[in-house]
Amino acid sequence: MGQVTAWGRAPSRGQGCRGAFRAGFFELANIDPAIMKCFCSWGMSVYPLILGQVLLDALMEPLLPGDPSCPHLYGKGKQAALSNLAHKAQLTQEIFGPVPGIRCNPVQGAMYSFPRIQIPARAVQEAQALSLEPDFFFCQKLLEATGIVLAPESTFGVMLLPSVKTLRIVLQTTADFHSQFLQQYS
Repeated sequence: MGQVTAWGRAPSRGQGCRGAFRAGFFELANIDPAIMKCFCSWGMSVYPLILGQVLLDALMEPLLPGDPSCPHLYGKGKQAALSNLAHKAQLTQEIFGPVPGIRCNPVQGAMYSFPRIQIPARAVQEAQALSLEPDFFFCQKLLEATGIVLAPESTFGVMLLPSVKTLRIVLQTTADFHSQFLQQYS
């Protein structure tokens, strides 16, 4: 038996589609037959929607130079989507970086940024008194004060993908709110 390997692929925003299509696959090589049987029985029960299957097929066989369906436009669109995501990550770092209580590591060759918002001890205590997770409490206060809806990280992680113009407003409003939140609960 050769080396055990596993790899997978899923369409993403950078490949011209959104995560809501819920399509992907993984391949296993040189896996023990008993273990492979478990994977096969599980994998046969999760099929993506037809559109997700079509998008996955297009991802696996992308347009090539000379194809009649205009790969030039596909390449430009893909590059524009990737550049837009990278710009948004950079914008998040630029706006959140100088805000006390928000740590945003420098974006290095990626299209994601992961800001960490510090929640003061008094806010944590108030959240606990209300039987809420501290990050949910923060998101609730943000919604009440600004109308901005963020999903708490304890739910599944925060993801911001509005237009750049809207993102700039959301980030600045969130940064301003956080400064006031720190003053109120510190």
